[in-house]
Amino acid sequence: MPTLRIATFNINGIQTRLAALLAWLAREQPDIVCLQELKAADSKFPATALREAGYGAIWKGQTAWNGVAILAKDSEPLEIRRELPGDPTDSHSRYIEAAVHGVIVGCLYLPNGNPQPGPKFAYKLAWFERLLTHAHALYHSGHPVILAGDYNVVPTDLDIYNTRSWLKDALLQPESRACYQRLLDQGWTDSLRALYPDERVYTFWDYFRQHWQSNSGLRIDHLLVSKELKKRLVNAGVDAWVRGEEHASDHAPTWIEIKRP
Repeated sequence: MPTLRIATFNINGIQTRLAALLAWLAREQPDIVCLQELKAADSKFPATALREAGYGAIWKGQTAWNGVAILAKDSEPLEIRRELPGDPTDSHSRYIEAAVHGVIVGCLYLPNGNPQPGPKFAYKLAWFERLLTHAHALYHSGHPVILAGDYNVVPTDLDIYNTRSWLKDALLQPESRACYQRLLDQGWTDSLRALYPDERVYTFWDYFRQHWQSNSGLRIDHLLVSKELKKRLVNAGVDAWVRGEEHASDHAPTWIEIKRP
């Protein structure tokens, strides 16, 4: 059965981890990739290296932090927008959207929000409100849509190894979780949780206290699909081996497979 593999990966610095990205692409061969936290200006994006690896790309960089990109295997993403609507003064590079292989792909890097309470948490919630508004329009567009990226939200306690050390973190706050649930209430399907309803699946292991070695992880990278894609969803997973490589990002690529139309 022919499928499309769509992945999201917070690369945590595309210049310093380009070799790791290329190795993962060569091994896993995803058809569509959403990248976050490029930490590079537009001029520093490695478009040539990715093209040589077989991937067209669109990107929106930012010096030293943020930055998002969409890659397409053997194709060129057709750009739809380069920012999340709702705040023309927002200068953060956190959202990009394209049509790729017959699917509308929204790649997002939701604000972390720490420390909370404070202005960073307020920005996180305001950004989430803008996402909710745009997501509603996308969901009711009638097109097959996926919203993939680093949401910086741990949806439930099943999505974290232990809440004890994280109770004050913005990723676990009731307001953050409520916004994520409001997305699901629009009709979006959390792909990994839909296929693995009772399993602890992690996508992020921070660099502290041997959390990778002890599998003390969090699930904060999500792929939400519209009703048109939910019917075509056949598989999902996390390429955790990437997190175990030398000088790895603290995230691992997370992916789904959908039946081609």
